[in-house]
Amino acid sequence: MIEADNAAMRPAVLKLLIADDQAVVRIGFTAMLDAQPDMTVVGAAQDGRHAVSLARQLNPDVVLMDIRMPVLDGIGATRQLKEADPAPHVLVLTTFDLDDYVYDALRAGASGFLLKDATPEQIIAAVRVVGSGDALLAPSVTRRLIAEFAGRAKLVVPPELDRLTTREREVLLLVAAGLTNAEIAGRLYLAEQTVKSHVSSVLLKLGLRDRVQAVILAYESGLVVAGEAGT
Repeated sequence: MIEADNAAMRPAVLKLLIADDQAVVRIGFTAMLDAQPDMTVVGAAQDGRHAVSLARQLNPDVVLMDIRMPVLDGIGATRQLKEADPAPHVLVLTTFDLDDYVYDALRAGASGFLLKDATPEQIIAAVRVVGSGDALLAPSVTRRLIAEFAGRAKLVVPPELDRLTTREREVLLLVAAGLTNAEIAGRLYLAEQTVKSHVSSVLLKLGLRDRVQAVILAYESGLVVAGEAGT
């Protein structure tokens, strides 16, 4: 499910860069996204190195990044892009058979991912979410990916977890389950604005960029065990 907490911060027109080694994908995405009144595609790259070079020239708000590309893959390109200041938001393009790469891309700094077979409406909505500065979390896919691949990492329990209140821990667990603020509000019988405040507090206390980082931390710290999130 897609959620944007910072819609008010969205720029009037989102500048997009598309990075994919398949020309048909670049052409198709460009035509679809350029047709939106609040989006403009400023460039298209056929590999990761080209994407990094164009991003430095064009300063896009969002980069739609394929993972498997020649010269420099999407993970390496994402890592380089996130070193810039300001850094563009990165939305990873993937398919189910590339799951193991998705986790690496999230670790590299991507704000989320999008399946290549998503509907046009889902793609457009995803770009807006990431462009607003929020993370893209699809519970049916993200939770499974992060649960599986975070399990490979050595458990690291950050001391900052002790700073969370009981309620903030509850909220973090539900964020890790992929629930939206509205769904968390319904689960905990709270106002949605209250949940937003708790999420912001959790991110601040843990020094995290967004909800994707919160999900990864929840699994890597052992706070959530794969398959148990949200239960």
